[in-house]
Amino acid sequence: MGCSERKKEIRRRRKRREQLTRLKGRLGKATKSEQVEIAHKVREMTPGAEVVIANWQLAAVDR
Repeated sequence: MGCSERKKEIRRRRKRREQLTRLKGRLGKATKSEQVEIAHKVREMTPGAEVVIANWQLAAVDR
């Protein structure tokens, strides 16, 4: 029997949160080109990407 839709969504949220935590950790040592790549990955990953990018101060680097 498969998982309920609620369980799937919870799993997706947890995975997304873990990925964002990993990316934020890499952000401190990242070069400008790596910061652009991180912003691109965040945009693909989450619907609230512009808020995250603004909070991480990547908006100036990405444009």
